[in-house]
Amino acid sequence: MNMDPLAGASRMVLTRKILFEAAQVLAESPEGLPVSQLWPVTRDRLPGVEEQWKQGGVESNTPELALQFKSGGLVKSGWVTKAHGRWQLTPLGRIAVSKHSDVQSFTEVYHAGYKYWEQHRAAFEMAKRLLESVPEGSWVAASDLAGQTGLDGSRLVALLQGERPDGWYRALDADGGLPDAAHPDGELRQRWERLLEDDGLHIVLGQVSPARRITGADMHQLVVDPDNDDAAAERSRRAWLIRGSNVQGVSLMEDWLADGYCSLPASKLRELPPGVTQEAIKVAVDEDYAHGSYNDKLKKTTEFFAFLSRMREDDLVLSNDGGNVYLGYLRGGPGFRASVENRANLQRPVEWANADAPLDFADDLPDEISAKLATQHDVLDLTEFIDDLERLIEPRQDRPLAREFALPDATAELAADLLVDQDWLQECVELLRDRPQLILYGPPGTGKTFLGQHLAQHLAGGKPENVKLVQFHPAYSYEDFFEGFRPVQSADGQGVAFKPLPGPLLRLVDAARQRPEEPFVLIIDEINRGNLAKIFGELYFLLEYRDKAIDLLYSSAEEAGKPFTLPKNLIILGTMNTADRSIALVDAAMRRRFAFVELHPEEKPTADVLRRWLAGRELPEEAALLLDELNARIEDRDFKIGPSYLMRPRIYQDARGFERVWRTQILPLLEEHHYGDGVDVAERYGLETLRLQLS
Repeated sequence: MNMDPLAGASRMVLTRKILFEAAQVLAESPEGLPVSQLWPVTRDRLPGVEEQWKQGGVESNTPELALQFKSGGLVKSGWVTKAHGRWQLTPLGRIAVSKHSDVQSFTEVYHAGYKYWEQHRAAFEMAKRLLESVPEGSWVAASDLAGQTGLDGSRLVALLQGERPDGWYRALDADGGLPDAAHPDGELRQRWERLLEDDGLHIVLGQVSPARRITGADMHQLVVDPDNDDAAAERSRRAWLIRGSNVQGVSLMEDWLADGYCSLPASKLRELPPGVTQEAIKVAVDEDYAHGSYNDKLKKTTEFFAFLSRMREDDLVLSNDGGNVYLGYLRGGPGFRASVENRANLQRPVEWANADAPLDFADDLPDEISAKLATQHDVLDLTEFIDDLERLIEPRQDRPLAREFALPDATAELAADLLVDQDWLQECVELLRDRPQLILYGPPGTGKTFLGQHLAQHLAGGKPENVKLVQFHPAYSYEDFFEGFRPVQSADGQGVAFKPLPGPLLRLVDAARQRPEEPFVLIIDEINRGNLAKIFGELYFLLEYRDKAIDLLYSSAEEAGKPFTLPKNLIILGTMNTADRSIALVDAAMRRRFAFVELHPEEKPTADVLRRWLAGRELPEEAALLLDELNARIEDRDFKIGPSYLMRPRIYQDARGFERVWRTQILPLLEEHHYGDGVDVAERYGLETLRLQLS
């Protein structure tokens, strides 16, 4: 008997075995190996591979070439890097080798990484160009880079680990630490931090300075065509709110408009040069405003840094005096000036565009901008709204209109796939257009999660990266859902530090803001199993008032003082199992903020689903009749059984499959329901009883 495991294997199978074995070899060689050394060791571990290979096709191809040419999936998945001709497993690769100990699972996962890269190749190339354009001494958040290119953040970090393009080490977590998604070990951490230090990015407590970060709003400037001055000016422009209506209790707007400037009160601040770093401003503020509170000094540092270093000539400026809104352009750099009563010491010249025809705060501004202006901030970056603002003062025929997101209508094809009526599905879409929060509720097995996922994919235009699913449970918290401090390994690997990390909602919000014309959908499964007031916190308010802004519970020093809004293109779909908790027990605040759509076994569309499913597979109707009879015997409406348990083809291929599902999945639910009340569940709800009744 031939016991050779490679006997008769195709070249594809042999290639997978070669790649799997090569990864095992690299796992034993922390320093890596050149491929000229890697192949002989791999070959020796696969006796007969070369002979078997020769039986598969053209002789010019060899297993050694296959190892080199077919290893792209290992690189694109971030498992192997090939710097300077030496192959080396990354920390992600070591995790993969440890986790996937067989060829099949190992191959499936790295092939998925390669397939994702192939489908998003243009976006990855754009991400690399952006990253390669980051100047020395600056860095970007990997989440911003992913948001700008529409990529999954973890996939992007993994690709950078495998390919290591120029400047790969400048993509960090939002707090300036090494990306958690890269799982850096001690060796990689040392190399990474050395590259950052050589770049002029000094590391303190495992993080680089937030002042050197290029934000998502500014990142698109990195790929400006240097030969196109108009494009460069268009891309580099920012927009700012600078409050002049209440400066120490006095409105300065009349002076600003008459003399053409804007200003900040800075009577105690020493003269600082334009372009000064945020660290230098912080030192000056800590000394010059030593008697101020921590929050006051933090606010002044942020405002002075924006005014002195981030604002540039030709940036758009907005200010309001009551309901009158004025817009203009900066026409020069900052300067310290003598000022009556020290209310306008730090000034910039402004060419006001509508001094004689102010806009109306309520009628002319988009709701999201009004929400930002309604918060208590004197300086605020409004760059995300720059196109809308410029249209208000500079209407041009050649300026493209901002695209608003629109939810697509339910299609007949989608309704047929989901076995529901198109009218019912369209009603769900209309409810979301009216209010972008909806909950599907009903007993177990009614397809709530299944319908929610497919509806979400349809609303998001089939883009999986625009859909996120989370599941609530009793231990789930605001910090898990939105943002909170989490322990991470310290830079020296000897302890832990606490870093503010975004949750699934905040990550999806960031992506939605980057692409405001596309719908993004958050699915919350089992929404009623969590403590909703605890999980949503102050976000409760924003669910009802998308045109308002609030201050967050947590925020980094960089984000301090920035009001938060929920983008209108974020849709929330929840599912609720009424057998776990009745809808009546959900607090009134939550019920007011969501539309509720019932899925019940005795009501449409659920009542027809099983019959349609059986008919589509040419199966007898008995299963639907039995389910109807079962539910007729269950008195509690919330405990009736949905059709999903009986919608699996395999249970109809086995003569005992249907009985097995009934006995092991449906009857236990009813045993729990009737616990302690003396009902013989098997006698009342068993298949034999129901079939006898039907006969």
